[in-house]
Amino acid sequence: MYERILVGTDGSKTAAKAVDRAVSVAATAGATLTIFSAAKAAKGEQIVSSEAERHASAGVPILTKVVDTDPVSGLIEEARSGGFDLLVMGNKGMQGITRFMKGSVPNKVAHHLPCSLLIVKTT
Repeated sequence: MYERILVGTDGSKTAAKAVDRAVSVAATAGATLTIFSAAKAAKGEQIVSSEAERHASAGVPILTKVVDTDPVSGLIEEARSGGFDLLVMGNKGMQGITRFMKGSVPNKVAHHLPCSLLIVKTT
């Protein structure tokens, strides 16, 4: 069903729940997983490396990628250019007035993805 899965993380505890679910889905599907972070290089590398190391024994082929861009553009572009079948992300993001004014990352991403989206309830 899924061969290439992309999961977005910002290094937060709630995003870690999305990574956990992505690893589980990848293991079940026999898929390759890419852990992605939209961040400055040093911080992003630390985030994705930590998550990849945390799941090293899961038996899932894990790749990592960091792009210095905003999360919405980064996830959509990576899903398009990488030929992913599924994007996994958490539902937790901006809250309060910021979410009302700018919208949530999952909501914005959902309208422009070329693949399926799994939004994990992380809160």
